[in-house]
Amino acid sequence: MTVVDELAKVRVRPLPRHVALIMDGNGRWAQARGLPRLEGHRQGVRAAERLVRFVAAERLVPCLSLFAFSTENWNRPRDEIENLFALLERFVHEREREFVEQGVRLEVLGATEALPPSLARAIRDVEEHTREGKVLHLVVGINFGGRWSVVEGARRAAALAREGKLDPGALDEASFARLLPTAGFADPDLIVRTGEEKRISNFYLWEAAYAELYFTPTLWPDFDEVALLDALRDYQGRRRRFGRVET
Repeated sequence: MTVVDELAKVRVRPLPRHVALIMDGNGRWAQARGLPRLEGHRQGVRAAERLVRFVAAERLVPCLSLFAFSTENWNRPRDEIENLFALLERFVHEREREFVEQGVRLEVLGATEALPPSLARAIRDVEEHTREGKVLHLVVGINFGGRWSVVEGARRAAALAREGKLDPGALDEASFARLLPTAGFADPDLIVRTGEEKRISNFYLWEAAYAELYFTPTLWPDFDEVALLDALRDYQGRRRRFGRVET
């Protein structure tokens, strides 16, 4: 089955507005081939580049999230963290022109103040230069965690309450959601995790309340366009009731 054939199938039914990808399996991909973990991460970046290019070119979904570096990833060896940051900085720099040409708007989500200064600067620059992109909103989580996001929302609510700009008693789910760092885009309809593990590992938590979850044993560097289309077709076969009873 070709990509063209798969595309034709997914286009006949409604597609999600927001797909979030937990990109797992780079290290295992490298280990299985007797390669250093860094090579697995390099191939993982290339897989991400291919999919972003594909989603934008085909206008599959308006929003795509990539979970690149979690708040827990600081527990990895220092040299691996430094290599990951170098790869992310290169990704941001090298893709800027292509993002602009394809209408991709980059938004990096997370505590970027803790990142290396050169990476933080690169992020700010590319976010600014791509802010007019209308084809695809690309959200990349770097030093991001779902718990961090909820705590950030709580801090903002507390600050507004101290300033007399928020009545805590009037705070509801909708108004709290507007205080979260994720308020600028729709909640994910579909969360895909590669690499066989069946958990969301502190990615979107509040936002995942009604997301469909899709787990695949495919390791991230091998997750290609057809694999993404398979996930979309699986999503299209589900019934999303949001707590309602079908009549």
